[in-house]
Amino acid sequence: MKPLYSIGWSLSWILSHLLFRVEVIDRKYVPKKGSFLLACNHKSVTDPPILGSTIGREMHFMAKKELFKNRFFGGLISRVNAHPVNRHGFDKSAIDSALKILANDEVMVMFPEGTRALKGAFLKPHPGIGLIARTAVVPVVPAYIHGTDNLSGCFWGREKLGVIFGEPIDSGEIAAYSKDKEGYRRLAADIMNRIKDLRNEFFRRTKHPKLLEDKVE
Repeated sequence: MKPLYSIGWSLSWILSHLLFRVEVIDRKYVPKKGSFLLACNHKSVTDPPILGSTIGREMHFMAKKELFKNRFFGGLISRVNAHPVNRHGFDKSAIDSALKILANDEVMVMFPEGTRALKGAFLKPHPGIGLIARTAVVPVVPAYIHGTDNLSGCFWGREKLGVIFGEPIDSGEIAAYSKDKEGYRRLAADIMNRIKDLRNEFFRRTKHPKLLEDKVE
């Protein structure tokens, strides 16, 4: 790991594991080597560091380009593998960056919804993740993160902080989708549905009082 990334990872691990008692489920599905896309729902600005602290591999993240307007902050997050993306249109530069990272046997984290969802909700996924996955033809590991939008509740034990990983969508499954807009949209929806299924599994495994069913149309 890069020195600054290693420091940030260590701090995130201490806070998430010791202070907020994060529960990590089925980490066995995270590949220990080779490139893959890690696709997760998005609840809070703390999702990237908490998600990153749950596995031992260095990861790259997409972050909205507005965060890079401040030269100091933009430089800081760039050094911990954040890459700017325009959330409001086709961003060829961001797509090229993601494909280059994956071609280099590294890990790319993407939030298919593109922005934070309201508590308990999911947003319709952007087709960009489908385009990147289909072009790179790498495994996609779905993940569901819970509790990052209520860290005070997690601290006091009123809420549960946790991450659950799902079985990877392998390269063969990815390659079966057509390389066009409809194929990218369908692949993005499939990825999002798997994330939603993981929410139900997370609630079941942690005996969470709420069990919700939802599907992307």
